[in-house]
Amino acid sequence: MINAVIIDDDANLREGMKEMLKLYAPEIVLLGEAESVKSGIELIENKKPEIVFLDILMNDGTGFDILEQLNERQGQISAHVIFITAHEKFAIKAFRFSALDFLLKPVDPDELKNVIIKIKEIQHRSNTHKHIELLLDNISRKTESFKKIALSTSEGIHLFEIKDIIRCESEDNYTEFYIKNHKTVIISKTLKEYEELLGEHGFERIHQSHLINLNELKSYIKKDGGFVIMSDGSKLPVSQRKKEKLQELISKL
Repeated sequence: MINAVIIDDDANLREGMKEMLKLYAPEIVLLGEAESVKSGIELIENKKPEIVFLDILMNDGTGFDILEQLNERQGQISAHVIFITAHEKFAIKAFRFSALDFLLKPVDPDELKNVIIKIKEIQHRSNTHKHIELLLDNISRKTESFKKIALSTSEGIHLFEIKDIIRCESEDNYTEFYIKNHKTVIISKTLKEYEELLGEHGFERIHQSHLINLNELKSYIKKDGGFVIMSDGSKLPVSQRKKEKLQELISKL
């Protein structure tokens, strides 16, 4: 059994979440609920749950306020936080860079089940406070130009400077990261997801299997079908439909 709490100022959502948990995740035991920043902090400190379902916007503040205050009091947060949000685009981007789980309102039962399955799989090795620290750092910058990204693997959580990522390579439904002065890191997410995340950070998809950091591009060779040479010495093919755009981007570097 896994202990949890719900913190949300919408009473209807709290009731709906309780019903869905009974139906789709009976192994989750609810220890209590709260509707504000103040009562949410007290609930977490008193109950010490393993999972916190946390709303973003509340009447007296935000879910981030709860995390910041708990960080100040406890030094770190051990609970697995699942954010619940309606449409906070900036926050969702911060969650994705921090590798944190979130549910969109209205909560979809399938999404809830998927999140619970994921939590059960990683619970024994999750180091949640690293995710939270990165999230709070990203949020505090009040800019969408985040500096770091969290990558979760079977070994644990890795935090990397985005500028240190040389390239990403698709391996079926996995993505392999090639990073300066670090062994490769394999993540169980598709290359498309990282193309969307890193596109605003100087990364370009040059092939079905390759996403590169343009700042780490050393040469573009037109012969033999076209390929690039990266700072790590790797030679990567450029697809026919990507050649024109790549040359245009290189001309602006």
